Amino acid sequence: MGIIRPSADLRNHYNEIAKICHETRQPVFITVNGRGDTAVLDLQAYHQMESELELLRTLAEAEEDVLQKRVAPVEETFEGIRQSLLVRKR
Repeated sequence: MGIIRPSADLRNHYNEIAKICHETRQPVFITVNGRGDTAVLDLQAYHQMESELELLRTLAEAEEDVLQKRVAPVEETFEGIRQSLLVRKR
């Protein structure tokens, strides 16, 4: 779920909040006047979340391709992947 802290803590106890984020890899939710306002997240956890979301988007697109019968033989698909990886290495 994460930890909930008032906005004043972000200013007055930033190091403590950053430590919590780094150690738990969970967000700290900041409130203003008792209402949720902001989430603070460790940078590594943020990048991981971004990568996971990109993977989920890619899988959703692939699922839609299958449903719409936009598919190719496995050999062609893997050859395309190999070529893409070779281009990325350069």
